[in-house]
Order: sequence, then C-alpha cells, then structure tokens
Amino acid sequence: MDDLYREVIIEHYKNPAYRGKLDPHDITFADNNPLCGDHIQIDLRVGDNNIVTDARFDGHGCAISQASADLLIESIIGKPLDEVKKLNKQDVLDLLGIDLGPVRLKCALLSLKVLKAGVYGLGEASDDLVE
Repeated sequence: MDDLYREVIIEHYKNPAYRGKLDPHDITFADNNPLCGDHIQIDLRVGDNNIVTDARFDGHGCAISQASADLLIESIIGKPLDEVKKLNKQDVLDLLGIDLGPVRLKCALLSLKVLKAGVYGLGEASDDLVE
C-alpha cells in the first residue's frame, strides 16, 4: 500500500494541479523550512460565506513538501475558512498516506503551517499552528 501512496506523492510533485499564483487573491502567505530550504507560498480567493473558491501554491522543495501542498490545496477548495482553520497534522498525514520521520514531517507540514498563518491573518507562521 505504501508504494501506491508513494506514486501519488511523486505524481503530485511532478504534475501539481494547483501550482501557481492567484492575482488577485484575498489571502496570501509564504514561509520556508530553514532545515532543508523548502519554500511555500499559498494564495486563496474567498467568496460569499467565507468559502475558499480558489487556491494555489507556489514554491520549491522536496517531493514531500510540494506534494503535500498540492494535496492540501485540492482538499480546501469549496470549504469554509472555519473548516480550514480546524485542519491539523493528522489531516495532512492522511492525505499523504505514509509514515514520516521527524525531518520529513516538517517538510510535509510546511504547507499547513503557511495555510493556517494566512487564514488566521498572522504576521508570522508558527509550528504551533500544525498540531
């Protein structure tokens, strides 16, 4: 089963459906993982009733960070911001479908950290956002 999930990760890394930038956007935030150099920017458009109507990510980094960003963006389009704010570490791990060690975990959770900092309107991202 892990091989299937690894294939999904590679596919989202090589052919991300949601890579790009939104202009105009309602929410944007970017951050990086200083341990490995991964960088993610997330742009959101928010419509009536605070529903995410469109979203994109941009950046660079390892397959895990980029695939998790693409999978996360795919999962939030059409959801209200209140629901997006409730996403947690386990939600991202479920999207990826594989066990990760501590170093790769930071890579996988960078997109969630960036997303939550953006939707909460924080000036700075914190690892506390992904627990």
